[in-house]
Amino acid sequence: MIQPQSPVRPDVTAFFDADTHTVSYVVRDPGSSSCAVIDSVLDFDYAAGRIFHHSADRIIAHVREKGLRLEWLIETHVHADHLSAAPYIQQALGGKIGIGEGIRIVQDTFGKIFNEGTAFERDGSQFDHLFHDGDRYAIGGLEATVLHTPGHTPACMTHVVGDAVFVGDTLFMPDGGTARADFPGGDARTLYRSIRRILALPDETRLFMCHDYGPEGRDIRWETTVAAERAHNIHVRDGVSEDEFVAMREARDRTLGMPKLIIPSIQVNMKAGALPEKQANGTRYLTVPLDVLGS
Repeated sequence: MIQPQSPVRPDVTAFFDADTHTVSYVVRDPGSSSCAVIDSVLDFDYAAGRIFHHSADRIIAHVREKGLRLEWLIETHVHADHLSAAPYIQQALGGKIGIGEGIRIVQDTFGKIFNEGTAFERDGSQFDHLFHDGDRYAIGGLEATVLHTPGHTPACMTHVVGDAVFVGDTLFMPDGGTARADFPGGDARTLYRSIRRILALPDETRLFMCHDYGPEGRDIRWETTVAAERAHNIHVRDGVSEDEFVAMREARDRTLGMPKLIIPSIQVNMKAGALPEKQANGTRYLTVPLDVLGS
C-alpha cells in the first residue's frame, strides 16, 4: 500500500519585535533559494512621529546573507498594532504583496472612518495579489494553501506552507488564548469556527503565531502545534463549546482598550503599507478621528 507523503518542512526564521510583540517570518523553500516574508514590521515612534527601519533591515540582511530570492510579502490581515514594512522590503528585494480579499471590507469600513474620500480605491488594488479561500500559490517549488479564517477581522487568512501554518492573530500560544473579535467586522462566533478549521489540521502541524506577550512572565514563544492547542489552549481547547467561547470572548473584549497604534496602523496597512503622500510643506500627516474608534 502506498503511504501518504509527509508535508514538506519549510525552513522558518522568526524575527521578534519587542515594541509591538510581533513575530515576522522568513519562510524558505528547502529545495531552492525562494522565500516569503510574512507580517513584516515598520518601526514607528508614535510620540515623535518618526519612522525607522531597524526591524525590516534585519529581514533584508537575512535574505541577502542567505542568498535568497524573495517571491512573496504576505499580510495575514490588516494589522491594528503595527505598521507594515512590506513596501520598504519590496523596494529592496522585490516580491509581490498579498492579502486576503476581505481587505475590501476593511477598506470600505475604515475608508469612511478616516474620511479618505473618493480618491481612495476600496477594491484592494493597492496590493499585488488578493487571496481567496482555498487558493494555492508557490514559494519556489513549495506549495502553499490559503484558508479564510475571519472573526478577528474580515480579511484574516491562514497560510498553510508545507507542515507550517501561519495563523496571524487568530490564535495565540496555548496559554495566551485567542484574538479579540470586537473590531469592525469582527465576530466571536465566526472566530470560533475559523479556529476549529485550523485545529482540524493534523496534530503534528506546526503553528506559528503573529504575536506573543509572555503570559505570567514566561519567555517569548511563537511556535506550537495543533495537538498542543487542542489540548491546552485556555480559550478554545477541545471540549469548549461554541456558545461557551462566544460568551467568554465577548465578555473579555468588553474589558479591552484599543491598541495604541491602531489609528496609524490601519490607515497605512489598508493601503498595502503605503505611507501618506507628502503635503505642500514636505511633511506627511496621519488623521486622528475623534470619538469614533471604540465608541
